[in-house]
Amino acid sequence: MKIIGWILLAVVATWWLLSARVGTAQDGSRIDGEEARALVEDGAVLLDVRTPGEFASGHIEGAVLVPVQDLASRPAALPSTDTPVVVYCRSGRRSASAAAWLRDAGYEAVYDLGPMSAW
Repeated sequence: MKIIGWILLAVVATWWLLSARVGTAQDGSRIDGEEARALVEDGAVLLDVRTPGEFASGHIEGAVLVPVQDLASRPAALPSTDTPVVVYCRSGRRSASAAAWLRDAGYEAVYDLGPMSAW
């Protein structure tokens, strides 16, 4: 019985990890670099939600910097709510928070790239 439990746990964990990495963008799920590049080429805004120091040390060309903690206080730096947005950060934690905030703020198409390295 213990082996079956471990197998079931491994299957559930694998499913969870795979579903967290791949998904449709509007619900804030993560997308891969190829999808992100295609969206940006089609007019989506690429939003870097890291700190100014992180941005200065390297960022994706064309990205707009609005640190995650400044989203609410800098609405003028954000595109209109009907503009698709691709969000990224260093590890994926801040981009997930930013994607949730943007959805709650009424953005219609939010895409979470996660870490910049996924680009």
